[in-house]
Amino acid sequence: MTLLLPNPSRSVDEKRNAVRFIGHDGMFEVRFFVEAEALVMADAELGRSEISESKLLTAFDALRLSIYKVVRKAYSSGRDSYTLTAADFRQDGFRC
Repeated sequence: MTLLLPNPSRSVDEKRNAVRFIGHDGMFEVRFFVEAEALVMADAELGRSEISESKLLTAFDALRLSIYKVVRKAYSSGRDSYTLTAADFRQDGFRC
């Protein structure tokens, strides 16, 4: 099966200091986290202001297509959770 990201829902996970979203591989749910630091580094405006939940989610939405490209590259079936860091985005050539 291949990874699908049909649900645009996302939320801030305060314990992980990351934005959380879900993907699906067939009937399996796969959790993804993008560390707040990666979003701050990718969004210059966010980096210059006080970080809030709404600002993290707005940055995620603005970078969603880039995030999904990195997710698809990082994904391999068999794992149920992935945490993406700024390094994951730099490796893929995205501004971060």
